[in-house]
Amino acid sequence: MGEILLVIDEGTTSTRAMLFAPDGRCLDSIAVPLLQSYPQPGWVEHDAEQIWAESANCAATMIERAGGPDQIAAIGITNQRETIVFWDKETGQPLAPAIVWQDRRSADLCRTLKERGEEPGVQARTGLLLDPYFSGTKIAWAMANWPQLRDAGERLAIGTVESWLVWKLTGGLHVTDATNASRTLLMGLGSGAWSDGLLDLFDCPRGALPEIVDCAGRFGATTLFGGRIPICGLAGDQQAATIGQACLAPGETKATYGTGAFVLTNAGERQPTSRHRLLSTVLCQLGGKRSYAIEGSVFVAGSVVKWLRDSLGLIADAGETEALARSVADNGGVYFVPALSGLGAPYWEPDARGAISGLSLASGKAHVVRAALEAMAHQSHDLKTAFAADGCDWSRLRIDGGMVANDWIAQDLADVLGVTVERPAFTETTALGAAMLAGVGCGLFAGLEDAAAMRGRVEIFEPAMDAHARTARLAGWKKAVAGVVSAGV
Repeated sequence: MGEILLVIDEGTTSTRAMLFAPDGRCLDSIAVPLLQSYPQPGWVEHDAEQIWAESANCAATMIERAGGPDQIAAIGITNQRETIVFWDKETGQPLAPAIVWQDRRSADLCRTLKERGEEPGVQARTGLLLDPYFSGTKIAWAMANWPQLRDAGERLAIGTVESWLVWKLTGGLHVTDATNASRTLLMGLGSGAWSDGLLDLFDCPRGALPEIVDCAGRFGATTLFGGRIPICGLAGDQQAATIGQACLAPGETKATYGTGAFVLTNAGERQPTSRHRLLSTVLCQLGGKRSYAIEGSVFVAGSVVKWLRDSLGLIADAGETEALARSVADNGGVYFVPALSGLGAPYWEPDARGAISGLSLASGKAHVVRAALEAMAHQSHDLKTAFAADGCDWSRLRIDGGMVANDWIAQDLADVLGVTVERPAFTETTALGAAMLAGVGCGLFAGLEDAAAMRGRVEIFEPAMDAHARTARLAGWKKAVAGVVSAGV
């Protein structure tokens, strides 16, 4: 067996595979875009067969470049969370489109359940809120609207994306790790098991669900690439990024700015409870023992840059945004509330819609683009306020994701949040965390503390904005977001 770790990183807009050495060096990578479809406003779907085909093709390319399957010690898988896949256990073929985490079609169901008073009980059991974001509401909608799922009977399989990939890689192993299971609204956060009451609430057949397993271990093997390669690491993307940032002690916090923005603070081994509309979730499970995190989720981050490029045509490439932001002294009074998929934490307003306010004849393209980038720090400050109210204030923030390659964004976060910001030299920490788990699972490392050496060096951004400017920025944002929330649109 070799010592190279292969990671399949299946994201929302792309699928990639990466090779890691045990010292943390990324040896090679390949990525392909993933198509999304929008059949109705608020609906977002993927083709599960494309997810599998592209993931398999990327993995095959990396294995070939590594010198063959004998060079691979283990596979780690990390994935877009909450996206749910439905397939036939006998044929292994999808029975319906995959419903993506951004999808809002179950908003009416969530509203009905809230009106019935179900949310407090759901939050107590799962650490989550009633929102279309989570898999359980998507499953309930699908079972009510896609008759082929009921017609499948005992052949029906339901799982998040890592579950789907493991099934395809192994030829039928149906498992999910505890981090992904904790995002479904179906798992008891304290028990680590599927809850009969929650299954009934969301009309989900138990027999269709996978077995819940650890994040590191030996979860079968694949023989599809010319040899036997064990699958040894599984984690949802945000938990994987938290591990990749070595946030292994209580209080340590990371923020990932990718398609969305997600902040997790390590809460230790005691199940946390948020009183300020944040989420409690499983951070990692090893040897059946769970550690937890408090999480704040923002639905639109990097996707707003994609929207500026593809829908508005304001930019030709995401790389232009830094120069445009620097080209003006400030936002010119322009604020952008990027509620393009509703508002996440701490507002949880699925019906909210995006807004650009403060426009004047003096406003130009650069002001709009800068306002879009500033929204990252504004939304993060909202989360910081909620975390602090829950007793988990941030003294330092570790950042990663595609957006933070932009130095202007990294500095703006430090300025507006008023804390030291750390950016690792290697920002693909989601994949790195999956590699660390796979390394633990196959025995290359004794534990995550040993694997944390893979993280490497970091760059530091210190706050440099004066208090008056910060207060003015945040006051303008507060007014802009209040208008969106109160509009109820």
